[in-house]
Amino acid sequence: MRTSVALLFGGRSGEHGISCVTAGGILGAIDRERFDVIAVGITREGRWIHVSDDPADWTLVGGRTPEVDPDGPEVLLPAERHRPGERVQLRTIADGAVRPLAEVDVIWPLLHGPYGEDGTVQGMLEMLDIPYVGSGVLASAASMDKAATKMTLRAAGIPVAPGIVVHQDRWDRGAQQVLDHMRRHHDLPWFVKPARAGSSLGVTRVERPEDLETALQAAFAEDPKVLIEEAVAAREVECGVLQGHDGAEARTTIPGEVKVGEDLEFYDYEAKYFGKGTVVIDVPAALPDHLLEEVREIAARSFTALSLEGLARVDTFVTETGEVMVNEVNTMPGFTPYSMFPVLWENMGLSYADLIADLVELASNRRLGPR
Repeated sequence: MRTSVALLFGGRSGEHGISCVTAGGILGAIDRERFDVIAVGITREGRWIHVSDDPADWTLVGGRTPEVDPDGPEVLLPAERHRPGERVQLRTIADGAVRPLAEVDVIWPLLHGPYGEDGTVQGMLEMLDIPYVGSGVLASAASMDKAATKMTLRAAGIPVAPGIVVHQDRWDRGAQQVLDHMRRHHDLPWFVKPARAGSSLGVTRVERPEDLETALQAAFAEDPKVLIEEAVAAREVECGVLQGHDGAEARTTIPGEVKVGEDLEFYDYEAKYFGKGTVVIDVPAALPDHLLEEVREIAARSFTALSLEGLARVDTFVTETGEVMVNEVNTMPGFTPYSMFPVLWENMGLSYADLIADLVELASNRRLGPR
């Protein structure tokens, strides 16, 4: 019997369209002789819709990302928790009637950002005992929140970039106090980042203290919790991590490097997805062997410290003096055939289709939360 997989994508976050493109990549590569696939899109308002599984419907067209159409048949999850040894029964509402849709073994939440990558969907699936791809509730939440990630990694002795956390109400009450602190303790330039957003949404590089207000307002539009970090003079080096099978140690890739041209301030949303500026991806990264191994070791340690499962992409900074520090951890990285994570594993000899199969197998065998 073929394994049945429901791909869950779209969602309420600002990364809705990128999530759809990620799903398109997997729909085009998944081995249909090994897997039955059901496509479930989540609209920007949060409705679950049965959508097309044709990868051509989920690609960038004219520089625009696809959207989940809210007018499709709504998908219903089971009314009670899933029983081990049975398949998950999905139903749909169409023409005023509830009808069977599919029986699935695994759900793959291909959701980026809040309300998907942050433990919320994972908690719902845990409540129903439904096997799923990726990290659990706490690990997803801690990795989505960049401040929580830093706290966890620091406690594990893993270096991270220096900076502070600013809540919107604190800024509103004492903007000058925050600004004075940054001037005294953190060298310019600064990076202002929403704590719980991805794809560089709401991120600004600040060269002058007087520009901090504008940068914070852009970040607060995404999240009331924001990080202000010192810019690190370093190379951006990324490493893919996969959970080991049967309790084995996590597997890592040889790292790759993102090189940003002088026409870009940093690797922002438009540069990542829409071809803005000069960006070169080197796989493997042109670093000495000992630094490549150190990046891999820190990526594996980060995976363990955050109690991650399934997959992650660990983004690091490598300074001129050879210091390696973690920038952030992505528990559901971009997954098109050209995204860094699959490209890193392709370089290790694991094809895109086999990478997909590996993750579905890990999910099929996972143990969920306490009974």
